[in-house]
Amino acid sequence: MSLLAEMNEKAHALGIPLSVHIDVTYRCNERCVHCYLDHDDKGEMTTQEIKNVLDQLAEAGVFFLVFSGGEVFMRRDFLELVEYARKLLFNVKVKTNGVMIHEAEAKRLRELGVEQLQLSVYSHRPEVHDAITKLPGSLKRTVNSIKFLKSQGLKVTLSNVLMTVNRQDERGTRALAKQLGVDYTLDPTVTPKMDGDISILRLRVDEENLDELFQDDELVGNVEEYCKPPAPVDEDVMEGYSCSAGHTACYISPYGDVFPCVQFPLPTGNIRRQKFTDIWYDSPQMNEVRSIKVKDLTVCSSCTHAGSCTRCPGLAYMEGSMRGPSTSDCMKSYHRTGIPSANMLRKAAMTSSGPLVQILPMLV
Repeated sequence: MSLLAEMNEKAHALGIPLSVHIDVTYRCNERCVHCYLDHDDKGEMTTQEIKNVLDQLAEAGVFFLVFSGGEVFMRRDFLELVEYARKLLFNVKVKTNGVMIHEAEAKRLRELGVEQLQLSVYSHRPEVHDAITKLPGSLKRTVNSIKFLKSQGLKVTLSNVLMTVNRQDERGTRALAKQLGVDYTLDPTVTPKMDGDISILRLRVDEENLDELFQDDELVGNVEEYCKPPAPVDEDVMEGYSCSAGHTACYISPYGDVFPCVQFPLPTGNIRRQKFTDIWYDSPQMNEVRSIKVKDLTVCSSCTHAGSCTRCPGLAYMEGSMRGPSTSDCMKSYHRTGIPSANMLRKAAMTSSGPLVQILPMLV
């Protein structure tokens, strides 16, 4: 067992919030077409309020801290917040578009010992990337930031979200990451906006693109192993939990709202009015989230993919029930293995037309 896995296992057993993602602002200098945030400032926490939050997180046992936004450098006090977090010995990662990072900022991030910076790049072609961010020149500036951060000895990851508008550029973007000498991550998940608006889901890639992704050794490792049929579901699986949200991790908004995860917009409390530990341990909503085992899931408990699915309870919640299936994860499981999920079969049985019924002949 790796050290990280051991830490997670012990944190889970002890109920410790090992990792917290905190958005310090929703303001941003880009307007990405797939972004799920409202970029207006509706009263974000002050410098002192965030420092107080960091004190509470340290007291609660948090070790991994992710600073994100919006664009974190829209806050003039951001490096002051990073410095304070490092004094509290957090392992700090930063998500940014890099557009506002210059020599002084990069030098300070290195001096403070930031673990990793994750910069978003959606295409190797400026006309595509800049159209997604709606900021002319953003690809050039972000790539220049990556080069400079690397030259300063900082660990950088290039992060991409696969969408209809950049699906043809994935290999080129991956090649750009190799050229820059940085790690590369790809996520085909487009999530609804935090206010429930699902209009941006039109940007999700189609099934053909998922098939292509899951057959790519560079992305998934051993394709034969990754795409093999799911293992039989046993009692350990049924007694398990779907993800770390609310168990060892949570999310805090710029306004002090605490959620199980950044993709799980279930309000559990507000740190401006309550202590973090009171929310973490005593919130009825948080306790409900962590009480749900696989066997309690309304559809997924009967699914052959129950032990291997990447089911996101937050996306399921936004579809109507945190105990229900996440359609996008069902599709991923199907296109990874070729085996329909229980949710897909249920929907196929409820309709006499549409693409889902095409899977029925496979079961005969």
